[in-house]
Amino acid sequence: MELTRKTIAVTVATLWTSPEKARSIDKNALTNPVRLIDWLEPLTYTERLELCDQNHVQSQVLYGEEVILLDQRGNWSYVLVPSQPSSKDERGYPGWIPTVQLSSRLHDNYSLCVSTNKHGAKLRDVTENREMLLSYQTILPVIDEQKLDYVVWTPHGEGRLNKEDVTLGRKNDQVGTGDELVQEAEKFIGLLYLWGGMSSYGYDCSGFSYNMARSIGCTIPRDAHDQLKSGEAVEEGQWKKGDLLFFAYEQGKGSVHHVGIYYGDGKMIHSPSTGRYIEVTPLKGTIYEEELCGVVRYWGKN
Repeated sequence: MELTRKTIAVTVATLWTSPEKARSIDKNALTNPVRLIDWLEPLTYTERLELCDQNHVQSQVLYGEEVILLDQRGNWSYVLVPSQPSSKDERGYPGWIPTVQLSSRLHDNYSLCVSTNKHGAKLRDVTENREMLLSYQTILPVIDEQKLDYVVWTPHGEGRLNKEDVTLGRKNDQVGTGDELVQEAEKFIGLLYLWGGMSSYGYDCSGFSYNMARSIGCTIPRDAHDQLKSGEAVEEGQWKKGDLLFFAYEQGKGSVHHVGIYYGDGKMIHSPSTGRYIEVTPLKGTIYEEELCGVVRYWGKN
């Protein structure tokens, strides 16, 4: 049976555990166009914590990304996200998205893509004469190149992105360096944590490591425990900037619950937990030193 493909038609689509998990206070996250700031800013600490503790949200997907449609229920669609590898399903990360946030418009395999290199890059929609603010690491195929802009494919038609706001896709699957990964991560110091977050409106811990790896041309699994299993193990004393550090309960012997990015000098940069902000923090003398359970490297592999 041929699988039905769709694309994400909003800036950021949230991947819900089930349709019933979306609360009335989440209504602005369910629309097209989506109103992320109107959704996130009023949420209290407790309401943000519920996204995790009550298993409301699984992940998020960015504008223009392809998903596989498996089922529909009312106004909701059950999808897989191939760009987010997961042990939950080898075909991609599973979850529910409001059908209104999906498009049937698909793109061909263009030879060149660009990714937004900052939060709030302006996509000028040629077809509908409107602007859309894109999340960091939104990837769109290039149709044409002009003096100041790239003309890109979008689920709404042709769009334009200023060249200063994007980075050309790397050639021959070349992966960047750990230093480059850390430089990208530094852009988001001070950004508030969001459970399930995969956009520059807020990241969770593994969403942060996933997107920083993506920024240097490396696709890694979505969740921390899968990221640990799939990377190249690094021995203590051999750590380098951009390596991923993993932490587990029971002083490092239990289940993996957190990931950070090695910053150098015994520090890491990470998105800690609900109510806290992306930060650079030392490991020595902290709970992280006790719970460290593994270090892996993804960058530098071509």
